[in-house]
Amino acid sequence: MTVAGKGSVKLMFNGLSFVIKDVYFVPELRNNLLSVGQLQERGLAILINNGSCNLYHPDKGLIAHTNMSANRMFVLINESSSPTKPQLEKCLLVSSSDFSYLWHQRYGHLSFKGLKTLQSKKMVHGLAQLKDSKVTCTDCFAGKQHRNAIPKKNKWRATKVLELIHADICGPIVPISNSGKRYILCFIDDYSRKAWVYLLLEKSEALECFKSFKKMVEKEAERSIKCLRTDRGGEFVSYNFKAFCEEEGIKRQLTTTYTPHQNGVAERKNRTVMNMVRCMLAAKKMPKTFWTEAVKWTFYLLNRCPTFAVKNVTPQEAWSGVKPSVDHFRVWGCIGHVHIPEAKRGKLDDKSFPCILLGVSEESKGYRLFNPKTKRIVTSKDVVFEEERSWDWDNEFQQ
Repeated sequence: MTVAGKGSVKLMFNGLSFVIKDVYFVPELRNNLLSVGQLQERGLAILINNGSCNLYHPDKGLIAHTNMSANRMFVLINESSSPTKPQLEKCLLVSSSDFSYLWHQRYGHLSFKGLKTLQSKKMVHGLAQLKDSKVTCTDCFAGKQHRNAIPKKNKWRATKVLELIHADICGPIVPISNSGKRYILCFIDDYSRKAWVYLLLEKSEALECFKSFKKMVEKEAERSIKCLRTDRGGEFVSYNFKAFCEEEGIKRQLTTTYTPHQNGVAERKNRTVMNMVRCMLAAKKMPKTFWTEAVKWTFYLLNRCPTFAVKNVTPQEAWSGVKPSVDHFRVWGCIGHVHIPEAKRGKLDDKSFPCILLGVSEESKGYRLFNPKTKRIVTSKDVVFEEERSWDWDNEFQQ
């Protein structure tokens, strides 16, 4: 039978209430079925003898009694149910909310307002129909809570791609990542608001990254970078950086000292990125050394998110002219079971092994995953995900 949703159901016996989690809603099922194991997990003791079933609470004693029915089942009457608002409807409401919350997680904890904008304006392909969610995301409190916002209005906006590029470095970030990186260097196109990220060990690598970025985007857009806006960090005002921009005919815009809002586009991007990274690391209890992987996935998501600066399209579409698809999105950090090709296994060997989702591969159409047992990165398109599960770094894999 088809499972149409999943949620939580409140049961009440003799004045004591219990919440049973992960309850499946199966429309074709005629009766509600409750597992004895579920009751035992809630601390109840079950005694079945001579066709009768008694439920015992460790402190309250006997709380429910029922006899076996003709079909060899034991019928329990839930005191919290009512004819006007059946428990089934409550379960359905929770499952709808959970589905919106699932996409909230898939999109790296993007706001529900942002998800509704993507859906209502059909800015991407593959996004499911979502309803308003009443779920409170505590991970967003941990990762996003802030005080005052940076002013958002600019007096001048680019009218073409690469007319103005914003750049900024964020860091040093502690701890150092698994790949030995400490800084985030981002470039943002003012017109489309598409962003690119480079991960650095030292700030002195900024010039080489900018040279690489310049070659890549100018070939894609078939245009040249006209102007670069940065703060007055030493990596941007060095002699070599200035000389390269003068040689390439790139105009420089430098902020005045202690006025980060003049480079507000890049500053806000850094704040948004780090907010989402904290949320994703907290949600799946990932070690903080994986922050670089979360950063790369966050930039991938933000290029497919709505922004006030670009109307009715995502930055990716504004840059490329092609509406992006998001049906391949999965919750970052979840468990994925990677298929093992027949040529690499024996007849009795397992056909898959568990990994942790880190993002998508830039070189091939596949997912990028981490195998915690071999400590290696795996790329595969044949993956089955368990998005509600995360790796238990203290014990075994399921949590």
